Amino acid sequence: MKVAVLYGGTSKEREVSLSTGKGMIQALDQLDHDVVAIDFDPNQMEQLWKQLQEVDLVLIGLHGKQGEDGTVQGMLELMGVPYVGSGVLASSLAMDKSKAKQVFAMHDIPVARSQSFHYKEARENMVDTIKTTFTKPFVIKPNQEGSTLGLTIVESDEQIADAVQMAFTHDSDIIVEDYVSGRELTVSVLGNKGDEQALPIIEIVPKSKYYDYESKYAEGGSEHIVPAEISEKLTETIQNYANQAHRALGCETYSRVDFILSEVHGPVILEVNTLPGMTPTSLYPDAAGAVGISYTEMVQLFIDLSLEKYS
Repeated sequence: MKVAVLYGGTSKEREVSLSTGKGMIQALDQLDHDVVAIDFDPNQMEQLWKQLQEVDLVLIGLHGKQGEDGTVQGMLELMGVPYVGSGVLASSLAMDKSKAKQVFAMHDIPVARSQSFHYKEARENMVDTIKTTFTKPFVIKPNQEGSTLGLTIVESDEQIADAVQMAFTHDSDIIVEDYVSGRELTVSVLGNKGDEQALPIIEIVPKSKYYDYESKYAEGGSEHIVPAEISEKLTETIQNYANQAHRALGCETYSRVDFILSEVHGPVILEVNTLPGMTPTSLYPDAAGAVGISYTEMVQLFIDLSLEKYS
């Protein structure tokens, strides 16, 4: 098949996307597909149109805005080009943390208490509301951003104004939520609608205090324990939550669902990633590997599931 890989892009997660794209391209080469590698530039739409009219399928290796948020998926829909992964609505919903939390709560999936703010609201009133509403520590982050970019774990009142300002540099809406301490868990979901399955749960043990950007992507930044060392009953509960979240948002083919396992609250969902990282340190390939699926086989499986969906 002639398969295009969209990667790179213009978001603040460009470097991660370049690594994801490299992995996908290498896998497609090993599978003997005809690969069209495209470093996505929204200012080169005419050239992109010509390239994509000649391909059978698109693998999206983009992360963050203009890639994971439904915009590129909408573009491909308009072009009539088949692509791997979730559609416009699911991608947009998953990227909007506030809206996604509302959907999760409607499906009885445990979420942390939160409140959203828009940049046009009076900053002084916003800071006062946060002070009186949330007990430290709590989290301030952009509503639509990934890889913990713009996120602050606030431990003193003096941090609030700066944390709000930093979050607003990434998005026009921010979200403040209770900080839930506990074990970092993630569940990869694979399959088409009605036939999804949760892969083994991974526990992430960051080398630093928090699972920040460096912990996610630096070599040796975190340890992945797969399967997570939790009870069979708890494993089933969290995997069910992951499948429910995937379905509730309308995700397709694959996603990764992140949780905190709190001693007080039990599992609490953080977010759903519709285009999880596929770098050498990424979690999804580790989960696939735990059930005997190599990186190359995983990419072919994404293709097969997508062709099944479009047929």
